[in-house]
Amino acid sequence: MTTQTSTATVDEAVRAATRAQDDVAGAPYETRATWLEALADALDANADELVALADTETHLGPQRLTGELARTSAQLRLFAGVVREGAFLEVTIDHDTPTATPPIPDLRRMLVPLGPVAVFAASNFPFAFSVLGGDTASALAAGCPVIVKAHGGHRGLSRRVAEIAVSALADAGAPSGILALVEGREQGVELVSHPDVRAVGFTGSVGGGRFLFDLAVQRPEPIPFYGELGSVNPVVVTPGAAAQSLDDVAQGLAGSFTMGVGQFCTKPGVVLAPAGTGLAEALGALVPAEAKPLLNDRIGDGFRGRLGELATHDGVEVVAGDATSDDRAEASPVVLRTTVADVLAAPEVLLEEVFGPATLIVEYADLEEVSAALAAVPGSLTATLHAAPGEEAAAGLLADLRRVSGRVLYGGWPTGVAVSHAQHHGGPYPATTSVHTSVGTTAIRRWLRPVAYQTTPDDLLPPELREANPLGLPRRVDGVLESSGS
Repeated sequence: MTTQTSTATVDEAVRAATRAQDDVAGAPYETRATWLEALADALDANADELVALADTETHLGPQRLTGELARTSAQLRLFAGVVREGAFLEVTIDHDTPTATPPIPDLRRMLVPLGPVAVFAASNFPFAFSVLGGDTASALAAGCPVIVKAHGGHRGLSRRVAEIAVSALADAGAPSGILALVEGREQGVELVSHPDVRAVGFTGSVGGGRFLFDLAVQRPEPIPFYGELGSVNPVVVTPGAAAQSLDDVAQGLAGSFTMGVGQFCTKPGVVLAPAGTGLAEALGALVPAEAKPLLNDRIGDGFRGRLGELATHDGVEVVAGDATSDDRAEASPVVLRTTVADVLAAPEVLLEEVFGPATLIVEYADLEEVSAALAAVPGSLTATLHAAPGEEAAAGLLADLRRVSGRVLYGGWPTGVAVSHAQHHGGPYPATTSVHTSVGTTAIRRWLRPVAYQTTPDDLLPPELREANPLGLPRRVDGVLESSGS
């Protein structure tokens, strides 16, 4: 049975978050950090129950889900550390300098929370991009209450995680209203439209994300919409790499594009390889014929529709796999092949994401064709180069790949996104709708805005900006970076 949250309940959740905002933002940073750790501890304590429930709804398997839950609790603890350190506030002080041109008054700037934010859970990561995923963790770390829109693909899990989370937060002394869950497509629209919601985080399809993005920016008071939408994640295999390590490339690619039944946002969907090297055939020989369960029928319909469009397009050949199946529940890997000329003739068809276990090998005659093809690739989360050591073309190709993506890999494969300080998970549109990452510690920046105080008496300043630095925060003072407490 489908359960939807009533509009009144959506309004109640947002109003409760609004009432909680001052208490959440004003809590000591140590207290805020302990809330995040309480959530992490609660996830870990209920891991067996939650993994079993997630598996019944997503078919992702206990091993994958156990690892994902551990990642989710780890990123909550990582953000607790970010809050304790305090550098995320970007405290900056310029003392009064009347001799400067023009004169500089006493200016003190920091970042402050936006207010209640809406988070839309993703289908393919029921823990790491869901109720207590990275968007929620970073928003709570920033001092923003969160209203999560549950994904229909794992409603039961979302409800249970929300129950556990709300209880853990209450036991940790967090204010009522700091976290809530709503359900239903219409309720998601209401959430984005609610005048008290100050920003939105979204992970999902281009169509759904673009609809909500347009809604967010067309409000009487537009708000930021941080959407992760679609990505083909191009890979370039140079002539040198094809000559020296074709088998290794084929094996790595086979593992990457079939991981999670191809339902990763970082799946390599377009691979540029030299014509005549046999990469498509080598890859086709490695992929299994066994079909595996997809997340849900809706994703199955989308996969079959896009795969059929791609496989029947002029100039595209199916090298391995069944591109004609109408099974909505399961899918087996499909390898396709085409040329740069065909891609350039119809990039809107051949370079659109296929969310599922399929990849398109695009064969090129020379590196000029590679550059031409990359110029047509839409913005992506990742781009990967496989080159031989010392290959002269590598530097130029890396520059081409940087123009179309937010994370450039030299060697390796893009599936799997580390949660760390240096990580960037974003890219030019349609990969994302902003320049900010949704993974890693700088994801917190999405939920903050700068405020500067000018010539304000010290006793009226927030503690973060006072001259004596009573909170021991890292700061930049008169252009010089100071570590905590210095």
